[in-house]
Amino acid sequence: DMSVLMCDIRGFSRISEHYSPRQVIDFLVDFLSPMSEILLAHKATIDKYIGDAILAFWNAPLDDADHHRNAARAAIAMIAATEELNSTMAEREDAVWPGTVKIGIGINSGICCVGNMGSRERLSYTLIGDTVNVASRLEGLTKQYGVPIIAGSALADQLGGFALLEIDRVQVVGRDAPETIFALLGDEAVRDSDQFDLLLSHHMRMLTAYRAQDWDAAEASLVGGRQSYEAFGIAGLHSLYRDRIDHLRDEQPDAGWDGVFRATQK
Repeated sequence: DMSVLMCDIRGFSRISEHYSPRQVIDFLVDFLSPMSEILLAHKATIDKYIGDAILAFWNAPLDDADHHRNAARAAIAMIAATEELNSTMAEREDAVWPGTVKIGIGINSGICCVGNMGSRERLSYTLIGDTVNVASRLEGLTKQYGVPIIAGSALADQLGGFALLEIDRVQVVGRDAPETIFALLGDEAVRDSDQFDLLLSHHMRMLTAYRAQDWDAAEASLVGGRQSYEAFGIAGLHSLYRDRIDHLRDEQPDAGWDGVFRATQK
């Protein structure tokens, strides 16, 4: 039973277009170093760097009884560190830093196979399984939903006390079973805040009305909660549901509509 994290820089291809390969390497070193320090401080095993992406996991090779929460805290810290880097690196004339860098993180938990894998000629210590595939897809969905961290349901179930916001039921690319996904917006202190309670209240009323095809009530909850979404930096999620509701109001879904969004891109 493991927790898996996939992190990716938004718009990395566009960033690379404007710099030399040497400058891209310098930028990646400045980015990947503090991210790796955070992961290691939270007991992660760093599997590999895939260009600008990081794959990390918990609970192997050393046991970690608290791997779910360690993964969540690492993801939250990585978002905060990226915001700090955007502030400090822009002031350094000797650094290559392409304006405001944004990242997306997908985290998930479940059964994996971990060990030395590969070809007959070359092996590497890594993990494989549906849990890993879903974590990768969740990272990709952060772009569509406009949230920095998306957690799968198996991990979210283990994060009592964290600021989790259920955002959708999704059938990700290449997978048949739908997954309930959650935006991870903060730790216990954020969850205990009045600001999060207000967001949660507006959002869950909207989601309930949306799944009941009560488009007017869903839209009213969105309008009432707009400032709460903006306060948590997830105005993109607010816009996504406004657009969906407008579309579904004009083109009513089929009688068997189950509220599941079927993703068409990774």
